[in-house]
Amino acid sequence: MLRVLVPPTPTFFAKDMPDLTGRVVIVTGGNTGIGKETVKALLEHNAKVYLAARSRAKAEAAIADLKTATGKEAIFLELDLSSLASVRRAAEEFLSKEHELHVLFNNAGVMWCPLDQFTTEGYDMQWGTNVVGHFFLTELLVLALAAGAKTSPDGHARVVTTSSSGAYFASGLQWETFKAHPNRHKMGPKALYFQSKLGNAIVAREGARRYGDKSILCYAVDPGSIKTELQRHASAFEKFAMRYLLYPAPYGALTQLWAGVMPETLQLNGEFLVPYARLGRCRAEMYDPRLGEQLWTHLKEQVKDH
Repeated sequence: MLRVLVPPTPTFFAKDMPDLTGRVVIVTGGNTGIGKETVKALLEHNAKVYLAARSRAKAEAAIADLKTATGKEAIFLELDLSSLASVRRAAEEFLSKEHELHVLFNNAGVMWCPLDQFTTEGYDMQWGTNVVGHFFLTELLVLALAAGAKTSPDGHARVVTTSSSGAYFASGLQWETFKAHPNRHKMGPKALYFQSKLGNAIVAREGARRYGDKSILCYAVDPGSIKTELQRHASAFEKFAMRYLLYPAPYGALTQLWAGVMPETLQLNGEFLVPYARLGRCRAEMYDPRLGEQLWTHLKEQVKDH
């Protein structure tokens, strides 16, 4: 556990990535933090990148910054993961322009949201955004991913979902807390966040099993303890402490870039990857096939009418 929270010096860097000419990639939450650093590295290696974000203004500012830094321009894709209608519109917008998707980085997330925040469909904001929204987006793009696998140099498409070391601290899945319930208040924002990150890991593992026959690989990634806008709901004391404990955003992009583009991770389908660019091990729940099937079936039911 200590080697996850205080990881060894990286041996993989963005400069080690192959040329990505011809690859089409989506990065959710690509306008800031780890997502922006991920987009930057992909552009530098000639990928065609769709930067998915809620705010057009913030996304366009990020796209301008990235063009200055790389000479390449990402493409804005409007996406609010807290609204399943928005998720569908984003998928339809992408599919109107592209028939193939080679890598989907389910990177966006929210952390420690106030308990009075819910998604449009009434989910706890953290569960709905981090888990349900990304699950739905991935399902809507499966055919594009399958098509991308056929033209990818390594014969596979990839789905990289950003989990967290917070998954280690979850106490299983408290199903009733996915929506409004008294037990949400007993858990509190931090435990609800940990639960959502475990949910990300379980979905990635089950996705690896279900999408394998389509040559789509799935990974859950702990990016490390990284300073980003995710900490905006932290207390003043927590923010002060984090100034000395967290690593810069470029470090956070390393493990998910490794998962998304490097040949050695072809053999790690369904695994939990930890900082920096290493195979790790999540809680036992991630590897429970019955729980994976149960959660997948639940999520399919939640999105079926959207």
